[in-house]
Amino acid sequence: MRVSTADDSAARASEYHSPVEATLDVIGGKWKVVILYHLAHDGTHRFAVLRRKIPGVSKRMLIQQLRELEDDGIVHREVYAEVPPKVEYSLTEYGKTLRPITEVMCEWGQRHVKRIKAKKVRSGVVGK
Repeated sequence: MRVSTADDSAARASEYHSPVEATLDVIGGKWKVVILYHLAHDGTHRFAVLRRKIPGVSKRMLIQQLRELEDDGIVHREVYAEVPPKVEYSLTEYGKTLRPITEVMCEWGQRHVKRIKAKKVRSGVVGK
């Protein structure tokens, strides 16, 4: 688990050997891009809604990934003074700059799924 502070971010910035490393430092991991996709394309979400949209993620991991994205200035966490507590997550203006990345990844993923399905059809593995 990465705990980020301003000092840590500055130190990490000097360690990058390419812009891709800097990008992956922020959005790398199994769930971060999926979280970004839902926030970028579906807007503000409550925690429970995000968890339902990402069925494979544990509660602990979702919390961790959201905190890291918040620490990096990508996600905004809004806590409402209600009982029970209401917490909503949205992209910051800076976080919205990642939307083109999620769009390209989505397009590529759609093409990849079609390719896999076509390969199964050709090999006679349909429905297995």
